[in-house]
Amino acid sequence: MLLAKENPDWPREPPFHIPERVSEHFRDAIERGRQVETRWDDRFRAYGLAFPDLGKTFVQAMLGELPDGWDRDIPVFPADAKGMATQVAGGKVMNAAAPRLPTLIGGSADLNPSTYTALSALGDFEPGGVTVGDKQGAVEGVWSYAGRNCYFGVREHGMGAALNGLAAHGDVVPFGATFLIVSDYMRPPIRLAAMMKLHVIYVFTHDSIALGQDGSTHQPIEQLAGLRAVPGLTVIRPGDANETAVAWRVALEVGDRPVALMLTRQKVPTLDRKLCAAADGLRQGAYVVVDAPNGSPDIILIGTGSEVELIMAARRTLQEQDIGVRVVSMPSWDLFEVQPRSYRDQAILPSVRARLAIEAGASQGWHRYVGDHGDVLGVDRYGASAPGDVVMREYGVTADNVCKKALVLLEKERLRISR
Repeated sequence: MLLAKENPDWPREPPFHIPERVSEHFRDAIERGRQVETRWDDRFRAYGLAFPDLGKTFVQAMLGELPDGWDRDIPVFPADAKGMATQVAGGKVMNAAAPRLPTLIGGSADLNPSTYTALSALGDFEPGGVTVGDKQGAVEGVWSYAGRNCYFGVREHGMGAALNGLAAHGDVVPFGATFLIVSDYMRPPIRLAAMMKLHVIYVFTHDSIALGQDGSTHQPIEQLAGLRAVPGLTVIRPGDANETAVAWRVALEVGDRPVALMLTRQKVPTLDRKLCAAADGLRQGAYVVVDAPNGSPDIILIGTGSEVELIMAARRTLQEQDIGVRVVSMPSWDLFEVQPRSYRDQAILPSVRARLAIEAGASQGWHRYVGDHGDVLGVDRYGASAPGDVVMREYGVTADNVCKKALVLLEKERLRISR
């Protein structure tokens, strides 16, 4: 260190020598900066008076606030037994909210047609001109830095890094979409987003073995469990179109952490909310969709995503056998875990030991909610290549199998009580 100082004839003492002219230069920068800031404040004050709406929008963006009425056009989906894929519902919600959310910008890993994440009529983010031969020409309405759709290319890791850069800069809410199976390619930037508490939204579609013929290489088994293990990442797997709408609201509102939405490729029924609890229960992470007639269930069925449909069907069959069933939709462990203990015990009654969780993915982690006397119907092996409904049937992810496992649990509980 001392020799390094001697070579350019730098003083050996003090250890951190700062020449006076350097100090003066940096002290002058204070005043220069103050003058620049004053000029900026004056210009922006004048801009705000001339364009009050745009001025307010700019301030809200800088503060990370959502504009007034941003969710005014988000649809409420009518009950529908055929329903729609939650990825389709997600696309409808995004496109309803985006015109009122100028900060929402993003794209997919070359999968917009499959993930339904293109922002309609909001343009593509590209340079404003194109070179043809030796002439520079504008392609009006096609390429623009004002566009909101980004072309990340088939590179999930690069997309995740770009999203982090946008979120770290601030003033925008970036989103990126791809299939759940390839979330593994972007784990490092997801992990960094969680560490840095960046507001990034990930849209992961084709979220289970129900995607079908692509086979085991494309069927996500362990990805849900792996992403749930990331501290600071909120994972949400909505069960129908209206839960998807609430999930997008939550994802846009949080502001201080990344959120991952897990959406289906296949259609799922849109629940009749006149007969079921409101989808806004998703905000608590888990909620009672329908309860036993007397409010004292014999068994609690817990499901997420497309498996909520299965436990609703199983409930109808079990009720015909005079079995009281509570159906709990649990789209987000993370949101549920931050609820008061009183709420969690109200949703999943400690007194009911017969509990069955159903999810078309790895069962790891679910035992904390079903307890020692409950069971999990999951997928703990890799899938096969077949149509989605065939794969689900062959792997036992069906309403009939839910009923069979529920009856086994109830019989075990009966024997325990009779001893």
